[in-house]
Amino acid sequence: MTTLAPVPASDPMTEGARQVTVVSRKAPIAFAAVTALVALLLLVAPRDGSTRFRFSDEGDLLRLPDVAVPGMVTAWVGVAVAAAVVAAGAVLAARRRRVPVVLTLVLVLALLVAFLAWAGAGSSRDFSVARLIGGSILLAVPIVFGALGGVIGERVGVVNIAIEGQLLAGAFCAAVAASLSGSAVVGVVAAVLAGALVALVLGVFTITYRVNQVIVGVVLNVLVVGLTSFLYSQVLVPGAERLNETDRFAPVAIPGLSSIPIVGPALFEQSVLVYVMYLAVPAVWFAMFRTRWGLRLRAVGEHPKAADTVGIKVERTRYRALLVAGGIVGIGGAFYTVVSVSSFGKEMTAGAGFIALAAVIFGKWDPVRAALAALLFGFASNLEGALSVVGAPVPSQFMLMLPYVVTILAVAGLVGRSRAPAASGEPYTKE
Repeated sequence: MTTLAPVPASDPMTEGARQVTVVSRKAPIAFAAVTALVALLLLVAPRDGSTRFRFSDEGDLLRLPDVAVPGMVTAWVGVAVAAAVVAAGAVLAARRRRVPVVLTLVLVLALLVAFLAWAGAGSSRDFSVARLIGGSILLAVPIVFGALGGVIGERVGVVNIAIEGQLLAGAFCAAVAASLSGSAVVGVVAAVLAGALVALVLGVFTITYRVNQVIVGVVLNVLVVGLTSFLYSQVLVPGAERLNETDRFAPVAIPGLSSIPIVGPALFEQSVLVYVMYLAVPAVWFAMFRTRWGLRLRAVGEHPKAADTVGIKVERTRYRALLVAGGIVGIGGAFYTVVSVSSFGKEMTAGAGFIALAAVIFGKWDPVRAALAALLFGFASNLEGALSVVGAPVPSQFMLMLPYVVTILAVAGLVGRSRAPAASGEPYTKE
């Protein structure tokens, strides 16, 4: 189901053209399915008591009172709001109109409140909203950096399946470099170089030798996992005190901003790499959509032959973009060993690179949307700890698989139909 809409003339690549807007029924169907599952949970396992939400911690400049709400009543109100969003989405789909992002956000928020109200009903402990947000951001940092690298790669025409390997290589090199130098900054620089090196290998095989990009990415992931595991066992474990004990970036509070109720401690009492993430997302967006470099990058990813005819060197553009993407992903890898923990562990990325790939698709190959999708996955991971604190009757195994369930739903349902860059995954041969 498609509709035609004029493209703004501000984009020189598509001036005077018309764009096909794809409208899908997948989003309303996915909305309805998730809402029905939450409603079924409330019917099958009702809980008595109230749920407490804490909006301020001790020491906050401005203290907000805790809020206690009836658990089941609040949960059903959330389901009712979600059902209204489902109905609105169905009406829009019937009229061949796209479901706006605002409706998706309202649905997610309503179902989240419903689930938390149900999970915390009757518990003597409360949900700390600030810690829930702050923990979600921390867990999302490597995914955000990985997603940014994935967006850059696909926009230039290279599917970067090797994000997982770049994260792991960055974490390993950051641990070793930071341990030897005694500086976390040196560790981050080493991680950037490690991520760029893995990206260079990917580029050599996919751009120069035109090997299938997916196969090369998978092989690189396996190679990095095997190599880092071997070096960890044979080198880092025997010399752990000298080679695998890093100084971590300490949290830095931004004066004024860190005093904002609820979001201040969560957003502005973080480490340096989190602030780098805040800057990296708009910087990548600006570079991609408001600079000549970004225009050429997108041209190569959409129609490399046309870009070549106007003098853009396709292979060089792809190499440069991949190196930049690899360096960005490497910063995400450094987060594991100079912020999260102070040492490297086997396969410590735990599939974050593949979740980052899902965030790229969920975000429709846009840096800002991909970062928001990564935050959603980080929040899903953080829920396990929050629910265990209040003693919710949810199996830990279910919470461990929740990020991956969200990934599947996001890619298969909530995204609907979207179009990847036309030349993504296609090698370019100059005739």
